[in-house]
Amino acid sequence: MKILMFAHDGSLNRGCEAIVRSSTSLIKESIEDSKVYLASGKPETDKGILKLDTIFDGSTSSIKKYSLQWLLSYINIKLFKNESYALGEIHKKTIRHINEADVCLSIGGDNYCYGEQPGWYEINKRIKNKGKKLVLWGCSIGEEDMSERKLQDLKLFDLILARETITFNMLKKKGLSNVKLCADPAFTMEKEELPLPKGWEEGNTIGLNFSPLIMKKNENSKVAVINLISHILNTTTFIVALTPHVTERHNNDYDLLKEFFYKFKDSKRVILLPDNLNAIQYKGYIARMRFFIGARTHATIAAYSNYVPTMVLGYSVKSKGISNDIFGEEKLVLGIGELSDTNILISKFEEMVKEENEIKETLYNSVPKLKKMSYKSVQYLNEIFK
Repeated sequence: MKILMFAHDGSLNRGCEAIVRSSTSLIKESIEDSKVYLASGKPETDKGILKLDTIFDGSTSSIKKYSLQWLLSYINIKLFKNESYALGEIHKKTIRHINEADVCLSIGGDNYCYGEQPGWYEINKRIKNKGKKLVLWGCSIGEEDMSERKLQDLKLFDLILARETITFNMLKKKGLSNVKLCADPAFTMEKEELPLPKGWEEGNTIGLNFSPLIMKKNENSKVAVINLISHILNTTTFIVALTPHVTERHNNDYDLLKEFFYKFKDSKRVILLPDNLNAIQYKGYIARMRFFIGARTHATIAAYSNYVPTMVLGYSVKSKGISNDIFGEEKLVLGIGELSDTNILISKFEEMVKEENEIKETLYNSVPKLKKMSYKSVQYLNEIFK
């Protein structure tokens, strides 16, 4: 089976990297003689994912003003209200590789959480027109993200794999019959344990990840997180390891965490992990933390999958759904509006510390089941060819 992964914008987002790494491993372990290709928006960032057979340049192309392509796009849009030609030109680097695959996996995970996606809709339509199988791989979608146009696009898929039950139940309620429940593939991703940095105390280090994305959604959250760090330093003996997980331009955790590091540098109890590690190396550090506080979903999955009690700094349906599947409730998941309230952050932190043993026991029971659910995705993938 030849598999083309697309809707991936590069591995500077270690969550996207984790999906590619773990999915490739799952497929190669379970499907004999499979070939896995990746169309990437930033192919130079994915070279370290060695199990991939080929990495294609899947970056978008611009349409030069007054070129023939521009003129044809203009005529189609203005006269015929048809954007298909223009979108095909923009995404031609991905579209040109469709014929090389038996099945195409849209792997963006939460791509459908961010408004309409006409570019992906166009690629999906062309995949089906070429008679290829189309799979939405490990997705999360909130009910508030749905539209009629999006629903029509989702009906094109031969298989939709929802990575948590909130999304699964919502899509079923919308009348989609092509939906199966699995778990995020990154629960199965391996880890690489690098030497511990100076200042790290084994069994006494707590990780903290924060993101510009969260700060944009709630500007006052930054102050509240700083207050939480102060509380940890003032009331515990924990070392705080600031942990970046996305280092894209204009969306760089490291730049934000560096501010925190210099603010608390004199305490001698705050560590800043480097910004040049890959997903399995960050997972190797997170796995050795006692607790983890994180805004990036795949940083929290790295913690959960290593039985580290975790507090999630409000995000979206994916965080709520994953927590619900682990704990039977949205355990220690803060909504975006709560993140500016220092008292709530401190209260949830204290709850996590107090219930450490109970949380770990639940993780030891739940995580192996989720890992099995991750493997179900490959089983479902095989079944669409029967």
